[in-house]
Amino acid sequence: MPIATPEKYAEMLDAAKSGAYAFPAINVSSSQTLNAALKGFADAGSDGIIQVSTGGAEYLSGPTVKDMVTGSVAFAAYAAEVAKNYPVNIALHTDHCPKDKLDGFVRPLIDLSAERVKRGEGPLFQSHMWDGSAVPLDENLHIAEELLEKCAAANIVLEIEVGVVGGEEDGVENEINEKLYSTPEDAIATARALGHGDRGYYMTALTFGNVHGVYKPGNVKLRPEVLKQAQEAVVGEFGLESGSKPFHLVFHGGSGSTPQEIGDAVDYGVVKMNVDTDTQYAFTRPVADHMFSNYTGVLKVDGDVGDKKKYDPRSWGKAAEANMAARVVEACENLRSAGKGIN
Repeated sequence: MPIATPEKYAEMLDAAKSGAYAFPAINVSSSQTLNAALKGFADAGSDGIIQVSTGGAEYLSGPTVKDMVTGSVAFAAYAAEVAKNYPVNIALHTDHCPKDKLDGFVRPLIDLSAERVKRGEGPLFQSHMWDGSAVPLDENLHIAEELLEKCAAANIVLEIEVGVVGGEEDGVENEINEKLYSTPEDAIATARALGHGDRGYYMTALTFGNVHGVYKPGNVKLRPEVLKQAQEAVVGEFGLESGSKPFHLVFHGGSGSTPQEIGDAVDYGVVKMNVDTDTQYAFTRPVADHMFSNYTGVLKVDGDVGDKKKYDPRSWGKAAEANMAARVVEACENLRSAGKGIN
């Protein structure tokens, strides 16, 4: 199918919230990982989200070019073409963008989408993330207001982060402490600044102990009830329908989460869960196996000629893509989106 239209994307997210499931948002950094993500979503029968980080966008432009906008535009163009061959709806997203990279990443991409919309085309990306976790909340929300207005005009969904995700991703590092838990007051301040759907469509990454990186189950202290308390606080503050979930929530730093923690988060309104560390490993593991198992084939040992079929990047690339696709299927099953995407 073609890349999801803004209307289809909003429909996907609304259906996920009302149906108590969420979409994996798979970080990619190459055509191979993009193709693996697409196959995984198709195999699971799930719509999905594919995203690039600042580092991923730089890498996609060429490791010596390092231009985030160039890499993002190239990624979106390639994805739009190859996604047509898969029977699921796919949205494109840009991941964590801190304040110092807004002018070299998100703002130019929003401007490009605004120009496309003026010509009667769809936006280049369906959503962008502003990561204001490193600045005071007032400044975070002030910038979010500006970006929400621009995104709404370009038919783009804005994602924001309220709170701090621990660990490290693309050079952004935070300590693991009590700051990892958003408060009801944070949620109310967010709704007061950005509305609750009445001023533009946005998603909120409230934090409940989330940590980027590699952690075994039990090492990260998640408190999904923080999300429930945030939704209830906004409902009470603004007199919304009892039991409603005003926020479309996002789950960051989910590696090592238990099925119960994931299920609870989805029940409380999570519609998008970022998946990066696990799929990176899933892609790389078969490559390592191939190299160790075919040592004399991939290397010209002692002046030999090696085995072209073994060092052809396609030979190990296919195995890497297949294993990553299987991990995407697992993510869809964990988030209950499997089988809900073909329509």
